[in-house]
Amino acid sequence: MALSAHEDNEHRRDILLRDFLAVREATETLARPLAIEDYGMQAMEDVSPTKWHLAHTSWFFETFILEVYATDYEPFHPEFRRLFNSYYESVGTFWPRPLRGLLSRPTVEEVYRYRHFVEEHMRRFIQTTGPGEMDAAWPVIVLGLNHEQQHQELLLTDIQYNLSINPLNPAYTQLKPLEGSRSGESRWISYEGGLVTIGYQADGFCFDNERPAHRQWLEPFRIRDRLVTNREYLEFMLDGGYTTPTLWLSEGWQHIRSDGWRAPLYWQELDGEWRRFTLGGLKPVDWEAPVAHVSYFEADAFARWAGKRLCREGEWEAASAGQDPKVGNLLEDGMFRPVPAPDADGPLQMFGDVWEWTQSAYAPYPGYRPELGALGEYNGKFMSSQQVLRGGSCVTPRSHIRRTYRNFFPPQARWQFAGIRLAEDASD
Repeated sequence: MALSAHEDNEHRRDILLRDFLAVREATETLARPLAIEDYGMQAMEDVSPTKWHLAHTSWFFETFILEVYATDYEPFHPEFRRLFNSYYESVGTFWPRPLRGLLSRPTVEEVYRYRHFVEEHMRRFIQTTGPGEMDAAWPVIVLGLNHEQQHQELLLTDIQYNLSINPLNPAYTQLKPLEGSRSGESRWISYEGGLVTIGYQADGFCFDNERPAHRQWLEPFRIRDRLVTNREYLEFMLDGGYTTPTLWLSEGWQHIRSDGWRAPLYWQELDGEWRRFTLGGLKPVDWEAPVAHVSYFEADAFARWAGKRLCREGEWEAASAGQDPKVGNLLEDGMFRPVPAPDADGPLQMFGDVWEWTQSAYAPYPGYRPELGALGEYNGKFMSSQQVLRGGSCVTPRSHIRRTYRNFFPPQARWQFAGIRLAEDASD
């Protein structure tokens, strides 16, 4: 039996409220293993303290929903508008990102009170606001939920980095043991290329940088059926990968000289054995698992050493056609690190495990238009000096990833779960 317009509207609101509360609870669940002293850590400029993530994701709903659409809403604290604004120039001033770790106040307890204050007002807004305001606010609420899921992933990557600088090698959680088969022999998979459509075409949510869908010509190409493993990356290291300047882009070689890169981030050689700092503390390197925490420069150098190249993002999207983005080692699996590929037909590990660096610079698609107003700052302003990554990682929420999802980071970034898939032209 079809629902009446009123019943349909109430049903939609119930689903939205359920999703809102689930996402909010998931964020707090990820923070619970921490000690109170861990919440304020900021070990480098690129990471943020956990309590800042908790507050900023609340600031988003307060600033873009409650202050705009809710009647007679009074902010929890007027100064929070500045402290927890990330980079929205059109909203007002913001506290400098490198100084977030200096904010001992508000306390963790007050940040949680702020979260719950915003949640209660959002609950009332979703349940009771008029249809006009609700229709206008709906897509912004959905954007806010996806924004918070992005911060769930950042929360874990930032926690890992913050804990990694401690010589006690503290664990965030106990890692689940591995089960099932290990990586088998790697194979190449061929694709004919041709004229393909790239970008988001379905109904439902996507970020503005995934639009518009457009046609792109791909020459015939091949990709490896699984990700590059730690064992393969060690071969690159032992063969002088970090000491051979001809393998490296100029800026990457500068980082080797200035930052002393000699192995992926979190690797430590102790008594002749390589170990890796993980969310479960210091562990032996799993040689069959995908290499992670390498920069674009390292991924590109490895590909050159192997006589191959990285995927272009259009190739990656075409190769992932027909695959279910929900199938893979993602956040809900609770592995919290990349795991070996199963011994199966590929392409494997297209979703989950590690974000895959691509050869593609982060640039707008043909016909791209950013969102109007302050939300236009969400993606478009970063379309410079960044590289595209595809596929999600072991800490990406399952309901958040899509084939068309375009992640982006500067090429020197290493603290994210980023890895390597090799490609080559079919004519090679």
